Amino acid sequence: MDILIGVIGILLTLVIAFLLSNDKKGINYKAIITLFVLQLVITLIMFKTVIGLKVVETVSNFVTTVLNYGYEGVNFVTGGLVPEGTSVFFINVLMLIIFTSTLLSILTYIRVLPLAIKYIGGALAKITGLSKVVSFNSVNSIFFGQSEALLAIKTHLDKMDRNKLFIVSTSAMASVSASIMGAYMSMIPAQYVLVAMLLNALSGLTIASIIAPIGKDEDEEIHVKDISQADSVFGAISAGALDGGRVALIVAAMLVAYVGLMALINAAFAGALGISFTEILGYIFAPVAFIMGVPSNEIVTAGSIMGTKLATNEFVAMLQLQPMIEKLNPKTVGIISTFLVSFANFSSIGIISGSIQAINREKANIVEKFGLKMLLAATLASILTATVVGLFI
Repeated sequence: MDILIGVIGILLTLVIAFLLSNDKKGINYKAIITLFVLQLVITLIMFKTVIGLKVVETVSNFVTTVLNYGYEGVNFVTGGLVPEGTSVFFINVLMLIIFTSTLLSILTYIRVLPLAIKYIGGALAKITGLSKVVSFNSVNSIFFGQSEALLAIKTHLDKMDRNKLFIVSTSAMASVSASIMGAYMSMIPAQYVLVAMLLNALSGLTIASIIAPIGKDEDEEIHVKDISQADSVFGAISAGALDGGRVALIVAAMLVAYVGLMALINAAFAGALGISFTEILGYIFAPVAFIMGVPSNEIVTAGSIMGTKLATNEFVAMLQLQPMIEKLNPKTVGIISTFLVSFANFSSIGIISGSIQAINREKANIVEKFGLKMLLAATLASILTATVVGLFI
């Protein structure tokens, strides 16, 4: 029955995307089927094979080991501020973003990541028949944040029509940045962070390609030099550290604002209606949680976390989920954890349009007009990813 509900959930998600399509006759069904099969194969390997489980364990352990070196820097700067046995979110979680951002910047400067992204994206374009640029952007979005992913294709923006612009923007919103992967792993199970990062690239491309179909451009050429602006390895280190610091401060500021506002709104609703705002969100999103495969006795709780993520951001929702992990059904934890690993929330509309505004004002005006549709598409992508993962838990 759980599998049947999950299959129905996947079909409903794809049907909604189809109904939203602006060119139903132009949908590349070969690409959609190929992308979906890739999702199933990746999830099957990662969760149901000895090799896949070993790879996930090895990667998780490797990431944890690398992050521990980052804590050396954090402890050097903040040593003594946090009593032993306690945890301060900004120090123990957010400051680690500075270290991971630096590593990412170094790997980008020495062309390890750009070349890997270029050839993986090229292979994806070849087997799906989709545009090289949107395929590259989809893979690029696994590693870089919304702004950075779009900057990497800035030379192509001028030639993009509305549909292609919709796809690259949706792919950026449906993803997360590898620089904050460690922060996520400190709050939710690592294996779901890893699988979500991979599957979201495919889900975002799938949903966006249904809603805004495009053809294949043979003359597109990807230039990896556009990805890194550093002129030396030391410049890359400095740029990565400063970027990571800005992200950490931005996330901290957003959390102060959103967590405080959510507490205020919850108190206001509880006082006026006898029920908190997050509980109302739980009932609104409960049907979505149900078709994703969440056990029926936990759909309201799951729906509340999903609604919080959409209204605020993934960090606020992860903080809400974190203390519940030991009490919830493992299937619920897996589905909701996977759903949370994306930038799909209202504030991301402004981030994406603002990033494009800095490159091309005309294209930014187009993005602003389909902002809500882009958010819906990115949310559908998160639902598709989480539902697929739920089939294998």
